Amino acid sequence: MTGKADPDKPARQKSDNASRPANKRGVARLAAVQALYQMDIGGAPLTNVVSEYTAFRLGKEIDGEQYRDADEQWFKHILAGVVADQKFLDPYIHTALKEDWPLKRIDSLLRAILRAGGYELLRRRDVPAKVIISEYIDVAKAFFDDDEPGLVNGVLDRLAHELRSPEFDVKDADGQA
Repeated sequence: MTGKADPDKPARQKSDNASRPANKRGVARLAAVQALYQMDIGGAPLTNVVSEYTAFRLGKEIDGEQYRDADEQWFKHILAGVVADQKFLDPYIHTALKEDWPLKRIDSLLRAILRAGGYELLRRRDVPAKVIISEYIDVAKAFFDDDEPGLVNGVLDRLAHELRSPEFDVKDADGQA
């Protein structure tokens, strides 16, 4: 997998017409993925990472790069939720991946994206599944130029259909499913 941006720097919004500006929750999702990556790679504890991001990253300038304002509570909920539910989330994500690609073999940044998206699909019933999937595809696009956003779409879509099947059982005009 190639085309990966540096997850330790603020991800830049792509300049094409297909991208849309991130809202505060979108920025919180992006920052949460970066924080989860940092925790996975460096082994930093949740409290330290949350403190670092809230004090020095969210809405701040770092090395000439400006972080956008984020929904700080949303950021904290995603991080705490992924940490609390990781033992439950990982097997779900693993089953949504192709047989020859176990979760442990997936790039750390992609794992962070899938875990955050999986957490929201599992616990944030107040947000439609299609919105969650779309938001995490955008997060993947902020870091990857190749096939990774498609992988995120496929895995989160499979999880959404399993975890939230009623949202996808939409009837047509004739009452047919």
